[in-house]
Amino acid sequence: MIYSMTGFGRYEALGENRKVSVEIKSVNHRYLDLNIKIPRRLTSYEAQIRDFLKENIARGKVDVFVSFEDYSIGETTLHYNKELAARYMEYLSQMSEDFEIKNDICVSHLSRYPEVITMENASGEDEILENLLMEAAKGALDNFNRTRTKEGESLKEDLIGKLDDMLGFVDKIETRYPDVIAEYRQKLLDKVNEILGERTFDEARLLSEIVIYADKICVDEETVRLKTHIKSMKDTLTKGGSMGRKLDFIAQEMNRESNTILSKSTDAEISDVAIELKTTVEKVREQIQNVE
Repeated sequence: MIYSMTGFGRYEALGENRKVSVEIKSVNHRYLDLNIKIPRRLTSYEAQIRDFLKENIARGKVDVFVSFEDYSIGETTLHYNKELAARYMEYLSQMSEDFEIKNDICVSHLSRYPEVITMENASGEDEILENLLMEAAKGALDNFNRTRTKEGESLKEDLIGKLDDMLGFVDKIETRYPDVIAEYRQKLLDKVNEILGERTFDEARLLSEIVIYADKICVDEETVRLKTHIKSMKDTLTKGGSMGRKLDFIAQEMNRESNTILSKSTDAEISDVAIELKTTVEKVREQIQNVE
């Protein structure tokens, strides 16, 4: 199974008078960049959610949005921190004196200061919230992976098609190469005969020139390595799993071999095929950027 780095998944977990929703979406990224937005009521579980997602997502810029709705007011208690409120009042009075301004603080204002009045969960509430949150996270991840798998299979088919095209281009280059040598030999013979006419010439020297030329334009090593890389990439795609970095490395090697083939070419037909080969390699490299 192959995963795309682009995906989306959402899930709602419903409990008695509560609802937790988790939404996951991702785009391409070289590494795993995980960003979680979670309500204050659930922040104590953020590390748990982060670890869970890291175990199941290898790469991508992943944004996670958690929402929480609670209708169970009767199951929570309010806590009034009198000591903290007194300290707030003390400092506010001091500020009023220091700056000679009116102290207009009232109960409604003071109650909104951080931690003066807090909500505390009833007994067993934490476990209920944790279970709902993890249910929503797992459901969202399943849906997220479902979209990534669907796109990943499309990527796989497209990449294998392009790899088959590359094999076709390599075969054309290998088939054309002997003809290029033969044409060069004939061209050289025609030139020598034109210059020397009926006079004899050193055939060994002529053969040596042909050998030097053949060695100069020889791409046997490059085509063999390129075929090996194509096979390796196909095997990796078939095996599945997290493979993006490995595919990227193989594609770099493919690009290197195709560049060498093009630079060695002195034949217009081979050059045209080599350009098509290099263009296809570039397309493969672009597609690989979408693979986890």
